Amino acid sequence: MCMYSSQNGMPNEFHLTHLGQYALGGAGLILTEAAAVVPEGRITPDDLGLWDDKQMVQLGHIVDFVHRYGGRIGVQLAHAGRKASTYGPGHKTRGAVPAAQGGWQVLGPDANAYDETYPQPRAMTATDLAQVVQAFADAARRAQMAGCDVVEIHAAHGYLLHEFLSPLSNARSDEYGGSFENRVRLTLEVVRAVRKVWPMHLPLFVRVSATDWAEGGWDLEQTTALARLLRFEGVDVLDVSTGGLTPAQQITPGPGYQTPLAAHIRREVPDLGVMTVGLIDTGEQAEGILQNGDADLIALGRAFLRDPHWPHRAASALGLPPQLPLPYGRAGWPTSS
Repeated sequence: MCMYSSQNGMPNEFHLTHLGQYALGGAGLILTEAAAVVPEGRITPDDLGLWDDKQMVQLGHIVDFVHRYGGRIGVQLAHAGRKASTYGPGHKTRGAVPAAQGGWQVLGPDANAYDETYPQPRAMTATDLAQVVQAFADAARRAQMAGCDVVEIHAAHGYLLHEFLSPLSNARSDEYGGSFENRVRLTLEVVRAVRKVWPMHLPLFVRVSATDWAEGGWDLEQTTALARLLRFEGVDVLDVSTGGLTPAQQITPGPGYQTPLAAHIRREVPDLGVMTVGLIDTGEQAEGILQNGDADLIALGRAFLRDPHWPHRAASALGLPPQLPLPYGRAGWPTSS
């Protein structure tokens, strides 16, 4: 989840403390917040980045700490597209950041803004598209050099790749717009470029929004078709979220509300790993999803922000002994058995 705590995309002591606590807390895999592959791909000026080797070095220090305490860590590579150059939640003002305050020209499939408060995008040219594909590959190479265990390509939540996928945000008339085959083209090009530089023995994740929750938009049927293509391209895990493309989305969140979508994809594309996310709060709930065969992996966001030791608490609730790092061995977690 975005932390809005970076300057010029650089990881810092906050990120070391924030991400390192999850290694101590027993997380099976830690994924960083969205790291922009180019400066103009940041959601806000305070976002993490991986477009520069200096950022790679700082990320490497965090990776080393996580590995030292038995954890695994991956980086989420992203480009915010038309949802870039906005104020983060720490600012009184919301919406577009003006140029005088450090804002920048944003890019998108076409010139349509997310809404009236967001920046006006410039429709991407063929050169822009080629540069973005290369930027994802370059960032993946930096992730490898930093020692990351996983790379996740962010193609969800209304950011650039999702914008190309959805008919609601892609009005192009060239080979990147119109038909399903054209709208998925950029995502597939990014995946191919990343897979070419990312070692085959290391997992490659892709995060998608399985539905826009809006009539005429990207939906579960198209996501399932894309999942089959991604598996063919060497993707190991599909991280299934939803929404984020349009302020007109009609969604009613509830416990595990996105899991049925992940379960559908897992049934239809059985040779692709599937991760589910969304209002999964307890160990019993997570274990039930796994035992039902609805997903292969469970992703948590807000639950971990509330409790960095969530895995230890979940293990205790399920009657298992928490696997505590040595400095925490005297915690004496009880089990429910």
